Amino acid sequence: MNVVKINDILIGNDNPIVLIAGPCVIETEDMAIDIAIKLKAIADKIGIKYIYKASYDKANRSSVKSFRGPGIDKGVEILKKVKETVKVPVLTDVHCRSDIDKVAEVADIIQIPAFLCRQTDLLVKASSTGRIVNVKKGQFLAPWDVKNIIDKCLSTGNEKVIITERGASFGYNNLVNDMRALPIIRSMGIPVIFDATHSVQLPGAKGSSSGGERKFVKFLSRSAVAAGCDGVFFECHTDPDKALCDGQNSLSVWEMTGILKQLMAIDNIVKSEK
Repeated sequence: MNVVKINDILIGNDNPIVLIAGPCVIETEDMAIDIAIKLKAIADKIGIKYIYKASYDKANRSSVKSFRGPGIDKGVEILKKVKETVKVPVLTDVHCRSDIDKVAEVADIIQIPAFLCRQTDLLVKASSTGRIVNVKKGQFLAPWDVKNIIDKCLSTGNEKVIITERGASFGYNNLVNDMRALPIIRSMGIPVIFDATHSVQLPGAKGSSSGGERKFVKFLSRSAVAAGCDGVFFECHTDPDKALCDGQNSLSVWEMTGILKQLMAIDNIVKSEK
């Protein structure tokens, strides 16, 4: 398996799970830094490697009136501030090719959103930067369909590719997780992250926005780690009910300690059996 490395963080193979977490979207600079500080402190105390995640522009919101974020110029500036202040790697997503070069100047990981996971030009451009590329598997794809996505990224010579599983469409406004997807995708030689919070999202269920069932996050994340994923992805907020984006499926930062302790314990059992 390709092991992806960021500083002292190793993702894949039999390395311990990593944590990718942060707010869905950057709301303010102070909030972005505050959440990063809190999550880094929790991760350090528990002993899990941490990567900060936040979006500067959510171009795929349900409604034209939805909050999208500060935009690329201000957003990248804030991500750089988080990276320098908190001393953590950062991940952010891109929705168009024109953003990639600017994002690559700061982001350690460039993320491709699920709805865009088959966009060849976007995948190739992101991979060509030499940065790590994390592709969210589309809700409309079977796990074995990911092979084509991986091949597009690898065609650039960049082997630093990660796939994130976030559930599959199950009827209207609902997602379901087939944990078989994790070992299936891992068998392709690529590390797999489990997105626990988007997996409980109810896409478009509130009409002009998505709903979510955060009460199921801990159950799905425990199942995914038991199935052998290489990391877990959570959207977190200090007050999820007041978050400007995806609050219904986001976790409170204050919940993370207990959940991560359980996940680390499960991961230790799974890895010790290999």
